[in-house]
Amino acid sequence: MEKKNEKILILDFGGQYTQLIARRVREQHIYSEVIPFNMQSGKIKAMQPSGIILSGGPASVEQDGAPFCDPGIFTLGIPVLGICYGMQLTAKMLGGKVKKAKDREYGRTEVLPEDKSGLLKDTKDVTVCWMSHTWQVTEAPTGFKVTGSSANCPVAVMEDRDRKIYGVQFHPEVTHTEEGKTILRNFLYEVCDCAGDWTMDTYLETVVTAIRKTVGEEKVLLALSGGVDSAVTAALIQRAIGDNLVCVFVDHGLLRKNESEQVCSIFQDLFPVHFVRVDAASRFFADLKGVCDPEEKRHIIGKDFIEVFREKAAELGKIGYFAQGTIYPDVIESGQAVNASVIKSHHNVGGLPAELGFTELIEPLRLLFKDEVRSLGEKLGLPPELVCKQPFPGPGMAVRVVGEVTPEKVRIVQESDAIFREEIEKAGLTGMISQYFTVLTGARSVGVMGDERIYGNVIALRAVTTDDFMTADWVQLPYDVLCRVSQRIVNEMNDVCRIVLDITSKPPASIEWE
Repeated sequence: MEKKNEKILILDFGGQYTQLIARRVREQHIYSEVIPFNMQSGKIKAMQPSGIILSGGPASVEQDGAPFCDPGIFTLGIPVLGICYGMQLTAKMLGGKVKKAKDREYGRTEVLPEDKSGLLKDTKDVTVCWMSHTWQVTEAPTGFKVTGSSANCPVAVMEDRDRKIYGVQFHPEVTHTEEGKTILRNFLYEVCDCAGDWTMDTYLETVVTAIRKTVGEEKVLLALSGGVDSAVTAALIQRAIGDNLVCVFVDHGLLRKNESEQVCSIFQDLFPVHFVRVDAASRFFADLKGVCDPEEKRHIIGKDFIEVFREKAAELGKIGYFAQGTIYPDVIESGQAVNASVIKSHHNVGGLPAELGFTELIEPLRLLFKDEVRSLGEKLGLPPELVCKQPFPGPGMAVRVVGEVTPEKVRIVQESDAIFREEIEKAGLTGMISQYFTVLTGARSVGVMGDERIYGNVIALRAVTTDDFMTADWVQLPYDVLCRVSQRIVNEMNDVCRIVLDITSKPPASIEWE
């Protein structure tokens, strides 16, 4: 269990990296929570945090309707760190000046520390930071000392050490800020005086206890997909309530090749729980017929999942709770963060539908990132082949078929994907790539096979590396591997005549195509 006040609260102003800040804090073995930007200072004080971080955000503090926090936060005596928008807000609310920058800064920027006895302790004489701003602080509030600047940003770092209020214009939470971890560590350990005793062991203990207390002797119905998230959720709930867990696996016909059989085999052998498989492929394909919009596809799949679970729950008798493996990136991309926009909807995000008839929704992984989920799975004793399994989207192949989804199109993706995965494994690259798959692009291309003209499908290869799935970079696969994958797909699949490689990072692209 973490100490009562070993906690960092992150006020969310809608920045794209807000949850990443939370992850970076946890990497320092300190528990963190993301809370609404407008939470009253009295409630924040009652939570007894060791420190407060104000996130970045898309707004300008000078525009009408810009989000402002309770000014009482700055009088609690609790250390505060403002990041990007959070720094500008701090300056604005405490009497400084914020203006539109003459030259907007975006990307890697050199910051020159002017005082390395505080927030910039142990950093280099020139440190590379990730800037992303149009507005900036031009005059720090009274009591603040400017301790860092860049060529275009005279107040890149400001510190009021007496009141323990700090601000940085750049983003220390992203990997592009080379000494970001050092800067965050200085705030967490030197300013907030944290001990750093939060680990997956403490989280495991806390969440198991919470599930037992919440559920009691009732049963829990778990939406099982066979992926890492739902597998860890199953193991976690099973440890808490044992035989009272019922796992329902909905086979929507959109999984990878042979994956349905693998899921059934693994969970029937591995988990001492009630396991139920529902073959609903025809239902999903019927409802997806003629639908091309990716958001509409996701909503249809989500609706069908709910209907299937409701029907199955009615057959199984009284079950009070519904569980699913929602994780932080799902929540972020579905726009659940305050002021955040929807990147793409996730069928498992948005609360418990009233029509399901369950007492409560249980999402024990909702505050965890993918790497934390894997670590928790290891603590629970899950096998490496399951814990290290690459992510697979809830809507499955429906978002890897651009345009209308049909059984034949899904078959094409399944077969090409299987070939891609086989060659990656043969090349010994599985541990070096976070996620890799094929996409049926929806484009068709002229080709020649056996001296005959064909008009075949175009398959895209996608392979990325990432440590948090919030940002990702494309993998420079060896040419010989790409060559074998291309040759095999074209030679073994008569309806494909062209292979292309996706070399786009996230952002601006998402990892999946839809």
